[in-house]
Amino acid sequence: MSHIEGYEAPIHRSLAEPILLGGAPRGLAIVNSTIAAAMGLGLQQWIAGLILWALGHTLMVFAAKRDPDFAPVLARHIRQKGELTC
Repeated sequence: MSHIEGYEAPIHRSLAEPILLGGAPRGLAIVNSTIAAAMGLGLQQWIAGLILWALGHTLMVFAAKRDPDFAPVLARHIRQKGELTC
């Protein structure tokens, strides 16, 4: 297979990979950490905040290993759930 001159551009790998924070999607990891910090600091429930953070982050990491784009797919599934029934 030959390439046509001028119609080829290199793409850096970081443009195609999702942005993960500790193995979980960045946005969800920030939301999870913020809620856990609010529970730990604001409500002074330290152990519950740590458990919430660890459990949420672990679940997101497992889901991101299977599909790095699980968050937009899940949001789309929730939004279109009733439209695709038989």
